[in-house]
Amino acid sequence: MRVTLRVIAGPQIGRVFTFDQHETFMIGRSEDSQFCLPHDRFFSRNHCLLEIAPPQCFLRDLGSTNGTFVNGLKVETAHLKNGDRIQGGETVLEVEVSAGADETLQYNQGAQKFSETVPSLITIQCLNCGIPSKAEASRPDAKLSFVCDDCREKLRSNPQPIPNYQMIRILGQGGMGSVMLARHVTDGRAVAVKTLLPEVAVSEQSLKRFMREIEVAASLQHPHIVSYIEHGTHNGIVYLVTEFVGGMDASKLSKMRGGKLSYQEVVKIIEQTLAALDFAHSLSFVHRDIKEQNILVDGAFPNYIAKLTDFGLAKSFKQTGMSGVTMVGDVAGTIAYMPPEQVRDFKEVRPPSDIYAIGMTAYSLMTGAHALDLSPRAGISETVKAIFEKPIVPINQRLPEIPHGIAVVIETAIAKEPEMRWRTAGEMREALLRALG
Repeated sequence: MRVTLRVIAGPQIGRVFTFDQHETFMIGRSEDSQFCLPHDRFFSRNHCLLEIAPPQCFLRDLGSTNGTFVNGLKVETAHLKNGDRIQGGETVLEVEVSAGADETLQYNQGAQKFSETVPSLITIQCLNCGIPSKAEASRPDAKLSFVCDDCREKLRSNPQPIPNYQMIRILGQGGMGSVMLARHVTDGRAVAVKTLLPEVAVSEQSLKRFMREIEVAASLQHPHIVSYIEHGTHNGIVYLVTEFVGGMDASKLSKMRGGKLSYQEVVKIIEQTLAALDFAHSLSFVHRDIKEQNILVDGAFPNYIAKLTDFGLAKSFKQTGMSGVTMVGDVAGTIAYMPPEQVRDFKEVRPPSDIYAIGMTAYSLMTGAHALDLSPRAGISETVKAIFEKPIVPINQRLPEIPHGIAVVIETAIAKEPEMRWRTAGEMREALLRALG
């Protein structure tokens, strides 16, 4: 499946942008934008943001001065479909949703000429309740796995049993599914079972690709990375079994302490997480979704054991087609930890992006506040603008008692320009430990 944006009017008429996987695409006068329009005076610096997960395409105006229009109507958000036109100022883009050329080629084997086609609308059944629904597919005979919205909510709160494991209780729930404490029926070992619920209809090819991504991530073996045990599918639902870590995630730990932790506790948690990141980065793995909820903390201070979980899971969940567009809901809390380059381009995320996110996490755990001074009710538009335009609030301005050296280490990690951050997670870890003295 593919989404194409064609510029049909304005100073850059004729330009074409093509997307065949999950990506973000910013339009505006800023040089940070993928589609930069410096000479169209009606555009704001950061005018609007598209999130594309073919065949889905979602647009969000970023609080622009003159507004974003879809088919002539001013909108704040819009789900875009084939043939829609986006306009701001003199520039007009037309949306085209099509089956990818490679998929069309495969379907039309033996034909002399191949052309891209509009996706087929097929009937699919929910794997859980069997109720039919409609979905777009690259071919009319495509096989898709699908769980309807109602069943997804039920399965999130009451996960299905997994073969060979006795479910004990729910540990947590998130966008991708649920986490259960379970026990292996043979050896009695306690484990965590994640049941991952696709948000959209998923092709067999995408499901296989996602399973391969999990296998790759499972190769990461480190004392501060949660170990993978096994994975598979059961009744169409993907499950992932990992070691069970007692205690709680860093977010819950800080909330239990009134919203923040002492800087000594934070350094203990973060330096272990940085050790895990340094190991993963040395093997060319990038986490892409570091936040307090993904750091599990066991034991009592000063003997905390911190472990990083969900390594690459959110990234592969999105990029292999298991997820719809994520900005439909209010996920500003997660986006707020993304550096500018990750908001601009989900594909080209490198180790400096993880360093930025771990810096944001450390800042939040120490101060109980966000580094960009976002309001608790900040939406996507306000958050994205802050990421590109707002300076951080110095840590010592919020908490003067935090040692200056520690504040400098964290503030260096959250510099907006990647080259201004620590070069490696290991380098940041060493600096943090030196600052602690």
